[in-house]
Amino acid sequence: MQVTPDNLKREFLEKGYWLNEEAAKVLYLAILMEKPLLVEGPAGTGKTMLGEVLAGVMGSDLIRLQCYEGIDESKALFEWDYARQLLYIQSVGSGRWEELEAEIYSEKFLLPRPLLKAITSQQKATLIIDEIDKSDEEFESLLLELLSQWQVSIPQLGTVYAATVPYVIITSNNQRRLSEALKRRCLYLYLDYPQLAEELAAVRCHIPEIEEQFAVKLLQFVQRVRRRELIKPPGTAETIDWIKAIRRLDEDDEESMKTALAALLKEQKDLEKVKSDWKRLWG
Repeated sequence: MQVTPDNLKREFLEKGYWLNEEAAKVLYLAILMEKPLLVEGPAGTGKTMLGEVLAGVMGSDLIRLQCYEGIDESKALFEWDYARQLLYIQSVGSGRWEELEAEIYSEKFLLPRPLLKAITSQQKATLIIDEIDKSDEEFESLLLELLSQWQVSIPQLGTVYAATVPYVIITSNNQRRLSEALKRRCLYLYLDYPQLAEELAAVRCHIPEIEEQFAVKLLQFVQRVRRRELIKPPGTAETIDWIKAIRRLDEDDEESMKTALAALLKEQKDLEKVKSDWKRLWG
C-alpha cells in the first residue's frame, strides 16, 4: 500500500476504525518521518487501538509494552538470563574470569524485552508503549536514547543499533505531565471522544445493518451521557458494545436499553446516575 492520509483513512475504516482527517495526516507524518507518535486523550478514545490497527494495516508485528508504576529496564528493555548464566558457570568450572565474563554476557544469555525486541526485529514492527503516564519519570529517561537515535546501550555488550525503525505509538491518559525531553522526540496527536458523525461511521463499520435513525438516537444519548460528571465516561468501544447488547436482547424498549447499560457503563454510581436521569438523557 502506498502510504497517504487518504489511504490510511480507507484502510483503517476497513478494519473498523474511524480515522479523522487530522489524525490521518499526523499518523502519515509519523510514518514518513520515522518519528514516535505520542497520543493523548481520555480513556476509551481509541489510542491503543490506533496502534493495533496500524500494525494490521502496515502488515507489521505488534509489540506492546504496558506501563505501570515501578516499571524498569528489566521489564521494558532487557534482562540477563541469570539462571542459565549460573548453570553455564557451573558447567565450565573455574577459569579465567575475564574469558568467562565475556562469554556469559553475550547475546545468547540476553533476554530482550519489548523495547529491544522492537528495534532488533528484522521485519519492521509496530511498538505500542501504552499508558506511559502510569510509569515513573525515571522510566522516560530510558526511552530517550531509543526514540531519538534508535539505539540502545547495554553496558556489557555496547551499543545495539536498530535493524529496522519501528512504528511507535505512545499513549497517555494525562494522569501526569510528561517530560519535555520525551515530547521533543515525538509528533503529537490528541484524541478526544468522537463527534456524532465520526462515532456513527465507527458504528456502521461494526454493525453495518443497523437502521441509521435508531443508531443516531442511541449515539445522541451517549453524547449526553458523556457530558455528565461520571467516574468513567464510555468510549467508542463501549458504545458499540452497548448497541450490540441491545440488538442481542432483540428489543428496543426502554427496559432492554437500561439492562444493556451494563455494556456501556462500568461503575455502579454511573449506572445509578444515568438510570435515574434516563428521561432527560434519552430526550
